[in-house]
Amino acid sequence: MSSGCGERTAREPSPKKAAYGGPAKLPEKLDVDGTTIVVGDPEAPVTVHLYEDPRCPVCQEFEVTGGGPALRALTRRRETKTEYTFASFLDEKAGGGGSKRAVNALRAALEAGKFAEYHAVLYRHQPAEAVDGYTTALLLKLAGKVAGLRGPAFDSAVKTMRYRAFVDRSERAFDRAGEATPAAWARPRQ
Repeated sequence: MSSGCGERTAREPSPKKAAYGGPAKLPEKLDVDGTTIVVGDPEAPVTVHLYEDPRCPVCQEFEVTGGGPALRALTRRRETKTEYTFASFLDEKAGGGGSKRAVNALRAALEAGKFAEYHAVLYRHQPAEAVDGYTTALLLKLAGKVAGLRGPAFDSAVKTMRYRAFVDRSERAFDRAGEATPAAWARPRQ
């Protein structure tokens, strides 16, 4: 029985939305907290929050051969949305500044609408943790693997550490959360 012109009854499910065509099609934004990068359908029934340090080899394992590929598939199918909080504590622990430079570059990629694609590239080409290999030159070279990412704004942001304040805020948010990397928490949509 219909409840009226164009209206749904409480029993009728919402129509299923089509999956996103790939990482380039995923919506991505900076959350209002200023430290979390959000990828996927804002109305997804489940949110997965990840804590990662770009230099962390266990994070790379998760992203490349562990649960990361399945999580990205769920996000593309609109079954989850994924939130990222980035740490950079390995710079202090192992020496160098590669984590901070990589987090800054990821934030610059978000500004260009290319975060999800660049994030995947960084983990596929992660240098050894002890090497501090995320140099400015490598970050720019890897950005060349993402169609449309390289350009004056992105390159300048990477070279000048434009998003240093974001890097610092994100590390503080990670510290407050008291997590290790990688860590993942799932919660249903409310």
